[in-house]
Amino acid sequence: MPIPMTQEGADALRGELQHRKSVLRAEITQAIAEAREHGDLKENAEYHAAREQQSFNEGRIKEIESKLADAQVIDISRISPSGKVIFGATVTLIDADSGQEIRYKIVGEDEADLKAGKISVMSPIARAIVGKSVGDVALVKTPSGEREYEVEAVEHL
Repeated sequence: MPIPMTQEGADALRGELQHRKSVLRAEITQAIAEAREHGDLKENAEYHAAREQQSFNEGRIKEIESKLADAQVIDISRISPSGKVIFGATVTLIDADSGQEIRYKIVGEDEADLKAGKISVMSPIARAIVGKSVGDVALVKTPSGEREYEVEAVEHL
């Protein structure tokens, strides 16, 4: 099943993959070689720590390769704006109760980072606003109750 991902998210994963394969692999291999020189491997904490790092790194490489293989990369800049909220769009919302303005970019689950203003397409807010147009009001069910948001702007950044 394809996993939706923004171009930015795919590029970040490719960068991490490249770093893990070219830089971290070499560093870990060197650490294992150095630890081996310290003698008895059964009681060598440095060796076991380096092997654990190697196992984690190889597991993450496989995970990233799998995600990239299953990714459906969506480059929002290539989609002509229609005013509708879609995956990859940056949306400005107005909280109906407080009047507060908030901006979110709708991204894939692995890319979500609330501090950076990126929310998962599977989040309650994203599910409530996808398909809405500028001026529409969306009702979002949150743990603290229902909230209304008005879609003020939809940008393809």
